[in-house]
Amino acid sequence: MINIKNLRDDIDAVASALASRGYVLNKTIFIKLESERKVLQVEVESLQSDRKNFSNEFGKLKSEGKDTDELKDKIDQINNTLKLKDSLLQDILEKMHIYLLDIPNIPHESTPVGKNEDDNVVLRKHGDILSSNTVDHLDITSKIDTDLAAKLAGSRFAVLKGDIAKLQRALISFMLDTAIKNGYEEYYVPFMANKESLTGTGQLPKFEEDLFKTTDNLYLIPTAEVPLTNVHRDTTTELSKLPLKLTSHTPCFRSEAGSYGRDTKGLIRQHQFEKIELVQVTHDEDSMNALDGLLGNAEEILQLLELPYQVVELCTGDIGFSSCKTFDIEVWMPSQNKYREISSCSNFSDFQARRANIKIKGENGKNFAHTINGSALAVGRTLIAILENRYDGTDSITLPKALKPYIENLTIAI
Repeated sequence: MINIKNLRDDIDAVASALASRGYVLNKTIFIKLESERKVLQVEVESLQSDRKNFSNEFGKLKSEGKDTDELKDKIDQINNTLKLKDSLLQDILEKMHIYLLDIPNIPHESTPVGKNEDDNVVLRKHGDILSSNTVDHLDITSKIDTDLAAKLAGSRFAVLKGDIAKLQRALISFMLDTAIKNGYEEYYVPFMANKESLTGTGQLPKFEEDLFKTTDNLYLIPTAEVPLTNVHRDTTTELSKLPLKLTSHTPCFRSEAGSYGRDTKGLIRQHQFEKIELVQVTHDEDSMNALDGLLGNAEEILQLLELPYQVVELCTGDIGFSSCKTFDIEVWMPSQNKYREISSCSNFSDFQARRANIKIKGENGKNFAHTINGSALAVGRTLIAILENRYDGTDSITLPKALKPYIENLTIAI
């Protein structure tokens, strides 16, 4: 949630910043609500002051044994009016809260201005593209079975079998261990979340159609970012204990409502997929350094797995709703002859912290924290990147040496 003070101080500047990401701020609604709030705030505070003065006078008269009936009637009238005005004020504040929940984060000043992904900036490439393979992962191995998954559940699911299932398990353990080595504390979290949690991280109320909802008003998590960030919802952490670094492996569930017809085959875009998530909670002066560090943690995985990739800085028109700055890591997919996203690392500034009430306490009192998160990595996409980049036309592939502690044999049957 953006700081309402920014709207009150310079709504035109906020509108201009949001316009750079394609969001049209309805200034009229805010100006009207703010005007009504000011009037009601003054009236409520005036009535509270009158009630206090009359109550003091009431106590004095009563202690002197004087008649208090007339004064009691005045106090009753004030209480009735105050109750009405306060109810109207609370209604206005709730409308303002709903209004604020719909507004995306303000892009950081260093985020390049642009309309869409075409305006994103490639910052660097790592690793040589050595594979001349053009075969898709579904044609490389029969151990990724989407037909069986369709029988069990429907489209956009997959069943992994044999050595491919073992490879997925090895990748999960390798990614978690690498995160722990880099100072993240491992969490095992629920795979469902309540409305408050998803509102805190920004998926609700705006993006409910992208979520799977249960009959008892819980939601399957779209990413472990949701429970990990909300571990610290409604908490205050001492500045000296920052940064807080959390990681978790979870399945992720997404309806893919807006991706009809895109990546319909294979593991690229599924309703259920595995991911290792990294989350940091830090303070405002360190959040950009934390983002760089988290990005490096995600890149390390790809380097150890010897996969070619590029880092892309997203423009204002392509960053996510809650983000002020985002770097995507894209891994080379030979069968598609292009790089595909495998991690998105974002700085949310104090946007999520305001929604989830995550605070830090320092010498100057309490302030909202900054939250950072990214994937390290999406497991399914990592798996198929390994398959496609290492496929040589035979019925087996040799895995990267980094996986040796996690799998029985580095040469697996496909």
